[in-house]
Amino acid sequence: MTQAVTACVMMFASDNWAGACPQVQKALADLGPDVAPAYGGDALSASVNARLSEIFEAPVESLMVATGSAANALALAHFAKPGGITLAHKNAHVMVDEYNGPERVSPGLKILGLSGHAGKLTTDGLCDVLQQFPDGVSRQGRLTCLSLTQATELGQSYTPTDISALANLAKQIGLGVHMDGARFANAIAHLNCSPADLTWRAGVDCLSLGFTKNGAWAADLLIFFDGQSSVEAGYIRKQMGQNFSKPRFMAAQILAMLENDTWLKNAGHANQQATNLANGLAASDKCSVPLMPQSNEVFAYFEARDIERLQTAGASFYPWPDEDIPDDLKQADKTLMRLVCSFATSSKDVEAFLTQLG
Repeated sequence: MTQAVTACVMMFASDNWAGACPQVQKALADLGPDVAPAYGGDALSASVNARLSEIFEAPVESLMVATGSAANALALAHFAKPGGITLAHKNAHVMVDEYNGPERVSPGLKILGLSGHAGKLTTDGLCDVLQQFPDGVSRQGRLTCLSLTQATELGQSYTPTDISALANLAKQIGLGVHMDGARFANAIAHLNCSPADLTWRAGVDCLSLGFTKNGAWAADLLIFFDGQSSVEAGYIRKQMGQNFSKPRFMAAQILAMLENDTWLKNAGHANQQATNLANGLAASDKCSVPLMPQSNEVFAYFEARDIERLQTAGASFYPWPDEDIPDDLKQADKTLMRLVCSFATSSKDVEAFLTQLG
């Protein structure tokens, strides 16, 4: 397939705005006329777990879903118990952006938001909360799960050491450990480590692995590393309306992304463009970058007049909610803007934005 990847000029609104990468387009086009058994009885769907097991260096079981929010709700539902509480960062996607989706799927579930710098939980902060739950139980309920966002809402990445330290604390009182990996590939590309090092080797029990932001059309996964949990979770997926009759169209996207490490190449490209953009912004006397990106998201402070001028010129980027900005990163009289790069972001987009900023 020769169709080139295109993108809106100076499009930094979200990696969700980018279309499907050429490899995914070709896989879907090639599959279109095929007839195959429904509900996962096809060869492509059957091969997904084998391919993932190679990549994660251990036997895994997975469930395909359409969105990251569905994967997260399914994961938290799997760990939920009566009176159950999930621990997550106070600005995590499961806490802020999913319209109580996990709570709706699991009535009675409570998500308790914890503080942490740049979206990352800390062992000290987790210890403080765990002390409020002797043996995992208090008058508030009982802890059932720790959910970590990789990369975080502020574009930072947990290292294997970070994850292992947090997971060890959680497992001391029997908590499951979930990772929201909507931008997991970006974290892998930034840290240059293996997927196994960032998941099961560090104590993660299940991973919501996102492909949609990284070049798929609509395909995400919930991966279990214990080889058993997917059976029970499969019933929940059915109840959620996420058991698709033609999952081969999702499997085709996932396999195309995994082939030749396209998922990591796409993420690495997005990360590099974000780094180039952040470096250019930091070198400018018109804005400041409080956090250098560790994924494909850039956060920078701009003057109101420069925001208006850039948006008038066609740039797409958005302000970050003030209530989600850590106190030590806040700056008076300026607005923190989020700029997101994707597999489709070109060097010309970055250069055009920096040139327009002046």
